[in-house]
Amino acid sequence: MASTDVQDDSDDGMDAFMDRFKSQRYKSAFSENKWEEEFNKIPMFMKTAPEEIDPKEYPELACLQSIIHDEDRSPEEQAKSLKDEGNSYFKEKNYKYAVVAYTAALKKKCEDQELNAVLLTNRAASHFHLGNMRSALNDAAAAKKIKPDHLKALIRGAQCCMELRNFSGAIQWCDEGLKAHPTDNKLRELRASADKHKRAAERDARKAKIKEKKLHGEKEALLAAIKERGIKLFQPMKSRPEGSDSEGEDERTSAGIAQLSLDRLSSQEVTGAQVFLDQQGSLHWPVLFLYPEHQQSDFISAFCENSSFRDHLFVMFGEELPPWDTDRKYHPQNLQLYFEDEAKETLHQVDPDVSLLKVLQHKRFFVKAGTPSFMVLVKDSPFRKQFLSGKKIHGL
Repeated sequence: MASTDVQDDSDDGMDAFMDRFKSQRYKSAFSENKWEEEFNKIPMFMKTAPEEIDPKEYPELACLQSIIHDEDRSPEEQAKSLKDEGNSYFKEKNYKYAVVAYTAALKKKCEDQELNAVLLTNRAASHFHLGNMRSALNDAAAAKKIKPDHLKALIRGAQCCMELRNFSGAIQWCDEGLKAHPTDNKLRELRASADKHKRAAERDARKAKIKEKKLHGEKEALLAAIKERGIKLFQPMKSRPEGSDSEGEDERTSAGIAQLSLDRLSSQEVTGAQVFLDQQGSLHWPVLFLYPEHQQSDFISAFCENSSFRDHLFVMFGEELPPWDTDRKYHPQNLQLYFEDEAKETLHQVDPDVSLLKVLQHKRFFVKAGTPSFMVLVKDSPFRKQFLSGKKIHGL
C-alpha cells in the first residue's frame, strides 16, 4: 500500500512538472528553425569538426578539447591524443589540419620513439596528399632514421621520390625496404615502376642530347653559310650621345653585324619562320613584301636564295589579283621593288629578275629581325610618285 502511495506522489509530481510547460517555454530547447544546426554542435552528434573551436559557440567541444590537451598529463599521453585527433582529420581528408595536429604532437617531444616514428609517417602521408612532396620526403626520412625498418615510411619515401621524378632515389628507398621486408608487394611494385621510369628517363636524356648536338651542328652550318655569303645581319645599337658626329655610323653598323648569332635570325612574324639551309646547301629565307599604298603585306615563309623576285610575283599576281587591288593594276610587269637603307635614309630599287641572294649581298642591305623585307609599288602610279617624293633613290 505504501508503494502505491509513492507511485501516486511520483505521478503527481511529474504531472505538475509537465503542467509548467503549458504556461512557460523550456529555455534550453532547440529552436524550431535551427534545430539541425544546434544539434550538430553537440560533440557526440557532430558530422564534421569545426575548423576553429570557439568556446562561446562550441562550449561542450571546447571543454572536451581542454581535457584532451590537459597539460597535467604526460607528453606521451598528450601526443597520443593529438595523434588521434590528426587521424580523425586525415580520415575526413582534411590533411591541412591533420598536419597541424601531428606537428603539435611532435612538439611534445615524448620519449616514445615508436610513437614519434608513427607521427612523422602520418604527417608525411598528409603532406603527400597536399602535394608537399619535399616535406613528405623529409618526414619519411626522419621516421626511417628513428626506425629503419618502418614499412610505411619506406613506402612513402619511395612514392615521394617517384613524384619528384627522382627514380634513382626511389630505387634506393625500395632496396632498403626490401632488405627488411623482402616479400612486400608494394615495395616490389614501386621498385619495378621506378626502374622502368629511370630507364625511360635515361633514354629520353640520350635522345635529347643527340638532338641538341644535331641542332647545334645545323646552327653552326647555317651561320657559316650566312657568313660565307657575306650577308649582313642588323643589330640595333645604343643611341649615340648628343653632340657626337655621324661619321661613326658605318662603324656602328659594322660592329652590330660583326658577331653572327641565331638570336637575330628568328623571324618576328606570327609564323615564327626562320632561315634554314637545305640538303643542297641553299638558304631559304622568310621574306616580307609590303604594299604601302594599300597598307597590306605578303609573307613568304621560305624564299630560296636562288629564286628571282619575278618568280614569286607571278605566283602572287599572275593568275588572280588580290581583293584589295580594286583598280586591278598590280600586274607583275607593272611592279617595282625597293629595299630601305635606314642608316642612309635611302631607298634602293631592286631588279625583279635578280636572285634574292644577289640582293642580300648588296653592300647596303641588312637583314633585320631575321626577315628581309621589300616595298612593292606600281610603276608610274600617282601614289609611287608621291611616296618617293623627297626620298633619296638608288636606281637599278
